[in-house]
Amino acid sequence: MDTHTPTHYTLVHQLSRRIRIISPVLKNDAERSTIFEIILKKRPEIKKVRSVLALGSVVIEFDPAGLPKKNLFILLDAVLGNIAQRQSSSHAPHKKIFDGALQEIDLAVEGMSCASCALLIEMVLKRDERVKHASVNFGTSTLTVHGQLSKADVDEKVAGLGYKTYAMDTLSQRRNLIDKEHLRIAEAKRRFIWSSVLSFPVVAVGMAMPTTRWLHWMQFALTTPVVFWAGRSFFIKAWRLAKQRTANMDSLIALGVGSAYGYSLPSLLRRSGHLYFEAAAAIISFVLLGRFLEERAKGKAGEAIRQLVDLQPQTATRITDDKETIVGIDDIIIDDILLVRPGEKIPTDGIVVQGLSTVDESMVTGESIPVIKDIGNKVIGGCVNGSGVLRIRATAVGMDTVLAGIVHMVDQAQSTKLPIQKQVDKISAVFVPSVMVLSALTMGGWLLAGASFSFAFGNAITVLLIACPCALGLATPAAIMVGAGQAAREGIYIRNGESLETAAKLNVIVFDKTGTITEGKPKVTDLVKLSRLSEDKIILLAASAEHNSEHFLGKAIVAYAREHSLELQECSYFQSATGRGIEAEVDGKKLLLGNHDWLVDQGVNVEGLLTAASQFAEQGKTPVFMAINGKAAAVFGIADKARPQAIHAIRHLQKLGIETLMVTGDTAKTAHYIAAKVGIETVIANAKPDEKLAIIRQFQAEGKNVGMIGDGINDAPALAAANVGFAIGTGTDIAIESADMTLVQGDISRVTSAIQLSTDTIRIIKQNLFWAFAYNVVAIPVASLGKLNPMIASGAMALSSVSVIVNSLRLNK
Repeated sequence: MDTHTPTHYTLVHQLSRRIRIISPVLKNDAERSTIFEIILKKRPEIKKVRSVLALGSVVIEFDPAGLPKKNLFILLDAVLGNIAQRQSSSHAPHKKIFDGALQEIDLAVEGMSCASCALLIEMVLKRDERVKHASVNFGTSTLTVHGQLSKADVDEKVAGLGYKTYAMDTLSQRRNLIDKEHLRIAEAKRRFIWSSVLSFPVVAVGMAMPTTRWLHWMQFALTTPVVFWAGRSFFIKAWRLAKQRTANMDSLIALGVGSAYGYSLPSLLRRSGHLYFEAAAAIISFVLLGRFLEERAKGKAGEAIRQLVDLQPQTATRITDDKETIVGIDDIIIDDILLVRPGEKIPTDGIVVQGLSTVDESMVTGESIPVIKDIGNKVIGGCVNGSGVLRIRATAVGMDTVLAGIVHMVDQAQSTKLPIQKQVDKISAVFVPSVMVLSALTMGGWLLAGASFSFAFGNAITVLLIACPCALGLATPAAIMVGAGQAAREGIYIRNGESLETAAKLNVIVFDKTGTITEGKPKVTDLVKLSRLSEDKIILLAASAEHNSEHFLGKAIVAYAREHSLELQECSYFQSATGRGIEAEVDGKKLLLGNHDWLVDQGVNVEGLLTAASQFAEQGKTPVFMAINGKAAAVFGIADKARPQAIHAIRHLQKLGIETLMVTGDTAKTAHYIAAKVGIETVIANAKPDEKLAIIRQFQAEGKNVGMIGDGINDAPALAAANVGFAIGTGTDIAIESADMTLVQGDISRVTSAIQLSTDTIRIIKQNLFWAFAYNVVAIPVASLGKLNPMIASGAMALSSVSVIVNSLRLNK
């Protein structure tokens, strides 16, 4: 029996190989929790550590043979005691700063030349007490800050490091950034061409090793503009970083080129010593070539964003007092009446107030068939009008439009740092200083070995130039950027970039039924009544009550009433029990509509309706019970066909070894009927929202990665809890907001596409990281041994970054 009494934690649960403790030392303290986990995981006997910050709770799995429980208790108390004495930067004084509202700031960044630039900006932003989270992505040239800073504050901080920021809140601003990108690519190309033209004769003369003095002066004359015009940005950035006591790839290039040029100048004047003008010129040219190819490749990787931004027209025709005025897209305000002629793009989201036409929504929704739009129908900005003339009333502008939301969603996915990238960032942060030290050691080592100064100096420069943190930094973001863009083209919009990594690891997929496996277009096919009221009266009461419901079955009853040309009445009272049914009052009558359990729980005897309900269920129809003033009145039979793609999607998932099951609030008979149609064997029926959540949690407790596919409000908790939540694009806003990915137009076969794309993306990331690490592991020692010259080193460094992006672009095929 253990007699140890802990002072820094409370033991709340224990098994032979697992315990759970709660410690006030760790509560709401991410830094201390991280340190605690690191220390524990150094012990091979401790197999797993899982923390819940909000509670200060830690679950520890261990091997009692190697670490007896008594010793573990003593170890935990000692470690927590030491951690308690350490002042954490995430402690209370820091947290008080975030008592107010937090805001998200997204900006484009100009001037980043490598992944180290992104790390530097991110580090400086994170140091600010007002910043809760900051992420800078070199691949997309964007930053995201969550905190209590204004945009002006972020601009100032980034400008202090020598970079510019630009707003990207509206599609017009995004279009301006795309224009700037084109100019940047053109400028990179121009600098490379001029640098190459001037460098070629310098390199040719250098390789000939002439003794003629005027040729040496010609090398100097041609190299000087290459270094101080074409290469000036390297020196400017290096100087700014030096003042911040930091360094990046620009620092290595500036140091290498500056050393080569600076060493050659006195040698030229003294008429003795080796000249490195050709190395300085060639280094600048090779690096500029790499930057040009990199910019162009990054442009191709961001093609998905450009295609989406180009959907929005730049002008619109506004109608005021029957007069037409052409206005800029940013000048539209809500409730403006806009004229859309045949063949024009719809300028912004709105509602049709006059006219009849078809609209091609394929670029936004993936639906290839044009949709008929009549008065009262919603239209999406960026879609193409057909042959009719429409007048629409603007309902959303700027970042509130559907198209802007999609662009932002793709942006967020492309900018997200995956767990694998965070490890790379830690390596990159120490990479540049380490290379500088290795360069100095190389030079010192060769001098001690008796080599000439020029030989030792050349090898030191080569080490500086061959190192490439850019390839490491680009390995993950380049693949994510292309992968997220490809997903958008396939009708999969990713809200959370981490899900792009997690989807490849899924081994269980949980499906909702109505609106997910089925089309979500149910129709009332049968009505059996016990009440003396007429069928039309029952339909009228039911539809009037369900008019306030978002549920597909409720909408089917409303549509059924309209087919009978019934005028709906106002509800004096309405309340919904998510996933079960509704309670309402219409025309002085208290109504209950929902599943069997809902009415029984409300004290209604439904025996007289069970035979009909059972028959409906056996035919794959969902029974919806109705009670009036506490008495069973009727049961509706509602049919909803399975989606055509469902059988193929589920069969494909099963071939991948992924377990599939249906969890639905519908009756068991109806659920089993639909499940049999699409090939799902495991069915859990009559499931409430909390039961769906519990099923997700149960699988996760078993160590499985769970995907959840749903569309309704009742699916939202499970979608949020799943490792990857897939929302049906035609579902409710709450479901879409809770999910990690949205399947446009409800095509569930795209789940398999998402999993395949995730698998491909992770494979490409691993390939990129392997070659980036391998390149540096091989190249730096070779350079230190004097087997490379600076020109070859700079060329290889430039091409290594390009190769990472080119490899990532394979995801587009």
